[in-house]
Amino acid sequence: MKPIHVGLLGIGTVGGGTFTVLERNADEIARRAGRPIRIDVVADTNLELARKVTGGRGRFGGHCRLTDDAFSVVGDPGVDIVVELIGGCGIARDLVLEAIAKGKHVVTANKALLARHGNEIFGAAQRRGVAVGFEAAVAGGIPIIKALREGLTANRIEWIAGIINGTTNFILSEMRGKGWSFADALAEAQRQGYAEADPTFDVEGIDAAHKVTIMSAIAFGHAMRFDDAYIEGINRLESIDIKYAEQLGYRIKLLGITRRTREGIELRVHPTLIPAKRLIANVEGAMNAVLVKGDAVGATLYYGKGAGAEPTASAVIADLVDVARMLTADPEHRVPYLAFQPEALVELPILPIAEVVTSYYLRMRVDDRPGVLADITRILADHQISIDAMIQREPDENEERTDIIMLTHETREKNVDGAIARIEQLPVLTGGITRLRMEGLL
Repeated sequence: MKPIHVGLLGIGTVGGGTFTVLERNADEIARRAGRPIRIDVVADTNLELARKVTGGRGRFGGHCRLTDDAFSVVGDPGVDIVVELIGGCGIARDLVLEAIAKGKHVVTANKALLARHGNEIFGAAQRRGVAVGFEAAVAGGIPIIKALREGLTANRIEWIAGIINGTTNFILSEMRGKGWSFADALAEAQRQGYAEADPTFDVEGIDAAHKVTIMSAIAFGHAMRFDDAYIEGINRLESIDIKYAEQLGYRIKLLGITRRTREGIELRVHPTLIPAKRLIANVEGAMNAVLVKGDAVGATLYYGKGAGAEPTASAVIADLVDVARMLTADPEHRVPYLAFQPEALVELPILPIAEVVTSYYLRMRVDDRPGVLADITRILADHQISIDAMIQREPDENEERTDIIMLTHETREKNVDGAIARIEQLPVLTGGITRLRMEGLL
């Protein structure tokens, strides 16, 4: 059959991986797609890098045209599918929308673009009758988008909780395993290439928020709502809290969480205590894992490499194969971008973090004298907060202060806010209260 002609925008880590895997496994991929898939043109501002990756190859490498003009690829009438691997929300948005306007199918790994502009992009694609594939935008090589959009389509999704940023999971693993500070663990992540020179998007939770925004829209059938997500990173997390959590039988992970409640949708990213016996609590290093709870299937776990050249390329090429298979299909009968038919998407409120109900870890440093604990528990009771577990560190000789760590039963976040504000006014308290959220994930 006639080959599928692909224009690749960006030949960096993922673009290079996509080129390599598609060439290496060309025969196998063609057997699955029903026709060959060929990269005909690559656009990148670094033509020297593009020549290094593509030059002198066998199947299509030697015949691949190179250009530094990405818009010329989008406008090329011979290109069937545009693969956008540039990243960011500037020129990438313009290129994707231009490709759609010209009737070309699009595959992208750009989670920021979709989380922020997905509503606009999917609307344009629906009107033009073209496909947008984005499996690689969430959790790298883990096929979580296909699982949510197709494999779990019989289920009413109840919640999703995911370790969806490998950099932060590596840092937390190093802090727990070696007792390092956040700064030391970050430096090691940068030394090993897991963290960028500027790690802000990762350690402040923004990258994870982009990904959980996409999963939430697919799971619950609503528009992308990135601006309504609550985001808290790990950059202020202290190693002492990881140690105390371990003593209490918990691990701390940066989770992206989205949950359906009677009041609306929770959409949040933050460090979270998880019982150590849960499988997801034992995901270490730079690996990713996503836990999905459906009403029919129960809890399902998806685990694997969330980044890297070839794992992410695996997801990009899976989208290319999907597009190749359905090129002749009626657009009205393709799998919807966000799992639900476009006209069936609903407006659901995103809960502010103050209205979220969960359990909490509270650590406070107080004077070691009688009556202190009674004052604290009285304030908690006044705010409808009950204590599930507590430890009090035995102070060293001649030490006048001690740490109290409390785990609470489920309560609304605004209750905890109020209690913390009152406790922090007590003269027996030194510094502020460390508050972390907890999830049982049952």
